[in-house]
Amino acid sequence: MSYFTFLALFLLIPLAVLGGLTWRDRQRGITLPHEWQSYPAWIVLLAHVVVAVVYTTPWDNYLVATAVWWYNPTLVTGVTLGWVPIEEYIFFVLQTFLAGLWWLYLARRLKFDPRPLPYAQQLRRISTAVLGLIWVIAGLILVRGWAPGTYLALQLIWALPPIMLQTAFGADILWRHRRLVAATLLPLLFYLSFADALAIQSGTWTINPAQSLNIFLGNRLPLEEFIFFLLTNILVIFGMMLVLAREGQARAPAWIKNGLTRVHLTASGPVKLGSEPGA
Repeated sequence: MSYFTFLALFLLIPLAVLGGLTWRDRQRGITLPHEWQSYPAWIVLLAHVVVAVVYTTPWDNYLVATAVWWYNPTLVTGVTLGWVPIEEYIFFVLQTFLAGLWWLYLARRLKFDPRPLPYAQQLRRISTAVLGLIWVIAGLILVRGWAPGTYLALQLIWALPPIMLQTAFGADILWRHRRLVAATLLPLLFYLSFADALAIQSGTWTINPAQSLNIFLGNRLPLEEFIFFLLTNILVIFGMMLVLAREGQARAPAWIKNGLTRVHLTASGPVKLGSEPGA
């Protein structure tokens, strides 16, 4: 299975379905609840796509350059940027769109609990501290040079800092909307893991057994790949929720709010943010 075949089957088809469902919702007047209309959802989603590409590119190039994983050169176009084939960059974009559109579809339907948590500050501190401890352990694995833990440690070193920023900012918001988090995350996690297992089985890409734990889910999927999709989807889902939540808007730094305001005004004229229906 070529990399482009993988993208077409497992990402473009569900994206087309979600695009159709989004169009149908617009036609029927089904919009995001007021809770999720801090900013226009399409701007927030596009911003996540940009961040995903910029933040993931150097990390993924390092993985390929150090043979943590590799791709079959006969199953890609041969166009590369750095060490990574162009298909991989397209994957960054499509996965982010898939996670964002799926979250938006569910957010238009699932009810939320508007009541604030009485222990919000403690939850933010404790969750961030736990993640910080895991990050330190991952760093120690790399420093000690334990080869089987390399891929997992590199994932955690890369993904946990932005996730810690998210939990420090709004772990209480995320916990209050845990039903929406779970409903978005779990189907994506298992779907993309299944697709990834098929790609590995067909030889589209390979995870280096010398730099991974060799623990396989269903006797096919390396544990690290499952964790990869867990972490990447968490980044997108948490980010969408925290930026779009009105409670999060009140906590956001002024430069973020001003930047989103400028982008929106440039694209659509002087419209008051949050006054129009979400995507």
